Amino acid sequence: MTAPSTPPVPSEKGAEIGRRIGVGLMYGLFRPRVLGAWRVPATGPVIYAVNHSHNVDGPMVMGVAPRPTHFLIKKEAFIGPLDPFLLGIGQLKVDRTTADRTAITQALGVLENGGVLGIFPEGTRGEGDFAALRAGLAYFAVRSGAPIVPVAVLGSSGRPGRLIKALPPLRSRIDVVFGDPFDAGDGSGRRTRKALDEATERIQKQLTAHLENARRLTGR
Repeated sequence: MTAPSTPPVPSEKGAEIGRRIGVGLMYGLFRPRVLGAWRVPATGPVIYAVNHSHNVDGPMVMGVAPRPTHFLIKKEAFIGPLDPFLLGIGQLKVDRTTADRTAITQALGVLENGGVLGIFPEGTRGEGDFAALRAGLAYFAVRSGAPIVPVAVLGSSGRPGRLIKALPPLRSRIDVVFGDPFDAGDGSGRRTRKALDEATERIQKQLTAHLENARRLTGR
């Protein structure tokens, strides 16, 4: 019986191409203001925990972040020509209805290779206030030991633009605020359900505090 093959780790070169495309698109369509990017560790594994209130949040972070990013993205977004494009720029397709072992293995592979994993811990678009977190972020952080960098995207969920209804108004200002990296675990290395629940609570407090600080900083 043949053992199942390990899914390939997404290409960092592809993610860098995606970052360059994001730079052109985001700075061409909007007026991003990036604060705290210097806080992102220059090397080693990192997890971006991004609030999520609009479809533009992922591309915006991908374009303004100082390092190429591999985002976990719902499989429903991989439709038509977007499927090979998103895979080609190093993004990860995830089935949110089940424990997607392929996506989990690929995400851990990104971190093991010292890359940057992007996660929307709320699981789907909402108020963007980190009020409800899924346990996936805690699992990846505790399992890999990678620090979490909180990222607040502010200004993307206002009134839609007149020309393109699905996007914020063209040339509108969108703030992206990077916070200080922190460890989710308690130092024990435990991966039990209780340890993950405790890590999720710690993460939520840190992310909520960062969002409040980002709002004060930007006046949003």
